[in-house]
Amino acid sequence: MSLSDHPKAYGTAALVAAFAAGILVTLGFKDAYPELESRFQEKRRRPGGPRGKGPSGQRRRSSIFWGTPVTLEDHEQDSPPRPCDGIVEDGIAGCIGHTPLLKIRSLSEATGRTILAKAEFLNGAGNSPKDRVALGILRDAEKRGLLTPHRGDTIYEGTVGSTGISLATLARAMGYRAHICMPDDQSHEKSDLLLHLGAAVERVPVAPITSPGHFVNLARRRAAEHAAAHDDGSRGFFADQFESAANWQAHAATTGPEIWQQTGGRVDAFVAGAGTGGTIAGVARYLKQQAAAAAEESVRVVLADPQGSGLYNKVKHGVMYAPTEREGTRRRQQVDSMVEGVGVNRVTANFEAGRELVDDAVKVTDEQACRMARWLVERDGLFLGSSSAVNCVAAVAAATALPPGSVVVTVLCDAGTRHLSKFWKHVKELGLEEHEATDLFAELGLERQP
Repeated sequence: MSLSDHPKAYGTAALVAAFAAGILVTLGFKDAYPELESRFQEKRRRPGGPRGKGPSGQRRRSSIFWGTPVTLEDHEQDSPPRPCDGIVEDGIAGCIGHTPLLKIRSLSEATGRTILAKAEFLNGAGNSPKDRVALGILRDAEKRGLLTPHRGDTIYEGTVGSTGISLATLARAMGYRAHICMPDDQSHEKSDLLLHLGAAVERVPVAPITSPGHFVNLARRRAAEHAAAHDDGSRGFFADQFESAANWQAHAATTGPEIWQQTGGRVDAFVAGAGTGGTIAGVARYLKQQAAAAAEESVRVVLADPQGSGLYNKVKHGVMYAPTEREGTRRRQQVDSMVEGVGVNRVTANFEAGRELVDDAVKVTDEQACRMARWLVERDGLFLGSSSAVNCVAAVAAATALPPGSVVVTVLCDAGTRHLSKFWKHVKELGLEEHEATDLFAELGLERQP
């Protein structure tokens, strides 16, 4: 009797044949699996390495079907869940970090390099990278017994705005008060916001750091005087953002790892300005350590420095000096720029923590910053503050010095809404809101590199 004459026998034979074929395919995959697993583990160990390529750089075929390589994906979480992944139990402090790394399309297209920006203005507390710093400083102070929640303790800080805003926000959330001293030439949006956040605010005349009236020195003095002025057993704590190691350590522990993870370890250059110096020092330390551990080419670190700051000359020539400090030329006593948040004429402990890791520096004028700010609004819909604009100008300059296709990462510090009465007012006065720029390099006065 033939199989075609007996449906049941035909079905049984087909089932046996399918089962035998399944065994053969399974055994074949079992033999190939060690190779796939080793490739996957190698990819995890070397996040910057070329994906799906062998030692020679040639893409390898699957050993089973000679088709497209099998890609294994790691669905395990190597880092804590992002705040948006569930309920944030830690309140507003739990909304700090894990900011997006966005591609700035117009700058990438103009330069032929990928320019990425860490959107720190999306931090959930004070909407700037200073959220990380403030949280790090306060938690460090609590560990050392310098602050006790709900005792009436007050945090004192001298700041041009952003750190004060972050401290004031977290102070309320963590059971403290905040007292902020700031120079009176900063935008009123910042001091108004601080008042609405419940902080005490002292706007003081601009003075050199050697003066007792300098805003940082005043905050330090106010903290020392706290106990005498209050008889409730509370303490005054000077946050000391410029010198506290908790500043750069916060960026080394959070910002740097996030950038490395988000880029898959593919960072050719990191560009940032320096006010306290914590961001550039902390991120530089982490990225260079990771590149060295992965046997990758070192990440190039570039300082973005506004006009009037002395850090550019410190990096380029080893001397802290700004041309505006020449006798008879200085228009003001601090950094001669309308840019807020970056630029300083002294080396802070935080900047010193990473100074030897800074490879180059770019000087950015106020006009270049204004033109970049307007360009980003028109081309990318990004409405940013002055320090973010400085970073982006320097990122373009740094990118053109690298080979095409390189990846440059910078920082978007805060939104333009904090800079309406000063920086953006100047943008309007320059006539840039009616000006339509078509060439990025001509607009910034930069030379195109071959």
